[in-house]
Amino acid sequence: MPRKPAKTAKSIKPAEPIKTAKPNKPTKGPLDPVDAAIEALRQGRFVFVYDANGREEETDFFLAAEAARPEHVRQMRKEGGGLIFLMVGNGVATKVGLPFMVDIQMIAAAKYDILQAFVPDDIPYDTKSSFSITINHRRTFTGITDRDRALTISEFGHLAKQAKGIGRTETLELFGRSFRSPGHVPICVASERPLRERFGHTELSVGLMMMAGMTPVAVGCEMMDDSGGSMPRERAREYAQAHGAPFLEGKQIVRRFREWSG
Repeated sequence: MPRKPAKTAKSIKPAEPIKTAKPNKPTKGPLDPVDAAIEALRQGRFVFVYDANGREEETDFFLAAEAARPEHVRQMRKEGGGLIFLMVGNGVATKVGLPFMVDIQMIAAAKYDILQAFVPDDIPYDTKSSFSITINHRRTFTGITDRDRALTISEFGHLAKQAKGIGRTETLELFGRSFRSPGHVPICVASERPLRERFGHTELSVGLMMMAGMTPVAVGCEMMDDSGGSMPRERAREYAQAHGAPFLEGKQIVRRFREWSG
């Protein structure tokens, strides 16, 4: 489908942003960890989640994509150190038409033999990669600065919310006018049945966003350690506590999500 020429910045009207609090504002009162995480996401604050022993064994911290500001990107870049990426619910991805990168590579392998050799069939902690395409907003310059990435991330979150009320064709046109690919913000897509088929941070974040009644699009980053590996769980927990942010483990989210979804 041919893309219509990009409109000016004024013609792109994002959905009303949620009200955000300071990223390190502590949660008030004793709350169940999952409830505390849901409340933090609603307030536009970070949540820290350790996936599971025997899986990645990593802590990611994330917040609602629509709440992302340059200072959030800076915190992830400097104090997380991992990949800053969008985590998108499967329903949103389907509405927008986002493919899995593995599927793109399999189609392109008919022309480029090297892509067949790159098949990710040996992921030690999972059965399929959740990576989709990478994007930049059309109003960015290089796309990599804190401001540029925050614009790409927050606008994707806003437009994903806006897309709920419009048709598929209009959705494709809206996103085509707003983003280009490749870019500097990778997208990961949750499995069709989150926290039943796959249990990665993408599904964990999407599950929390759904339980919070929010559009399931988050942005997050892995926490790296100065030793060169991922930050140990207890150190990540201490960091979260020092910043007044909820810390929880994947199994807590899985248990609550299954109760919530039936």
